[in-house]
Amino acid sequence: MVDEQKLREQLVYSLSGKGAHVGFEKAVKGITGELMGKRIPGLAHTAWQVLFHLWLTQWDILEFSRDASHQSPQWPKGYWPAEDAPKNEKEWEETVRKFKADLASMIELVRDPANDLLKTFPHGQGLTLLREEILVIDHNSYHLGQLVDVKRLLGIEV
Repeated sequence: MVDEQKLREQLVYSLSGKGAHVGFEKAVKGITGELMGKRIPGLAHTAWQVLFHLWLTQWDILEFSRDASHQSPQWPKGYWPAEDAPKNEKEWEETVRKFKADLASMIELVRDPANDLLKTFPHGQGLTLLREEILVIDHNSYHLGQLVDVKRLLGIEV
């Protein structure tokens, strides 16, 4: 039981962007206006596209973890916006808000001892909550690192 609690604490620590992981707030801070959708030569995605992908993928993993009937978007097209930029700053801010709310929900899943980290979901071919939480940590880390690179190339202080 003590070891399981330590595992839960470490998962929350990593999900929260601590340790070797850049935090979400730091990664999105300062990306405003036209910079949200500015294309950078050599990079595949704009800041908006990365933010949207981060949110949608995290939301998908959260819903998969909570709802056996959840239907994921089509891979890979359904996970990336076609547009380079959000419609306006409000859409950017709403996506930031949704990302943070869903991250808080992921953390609550981990914190709740009623959720067995190692129990195989009845759906998803042998997947567990532990695997899904680690997937969120890995996925968010990768793409938050991309956002940091985008910021640097756009001349935004990191």
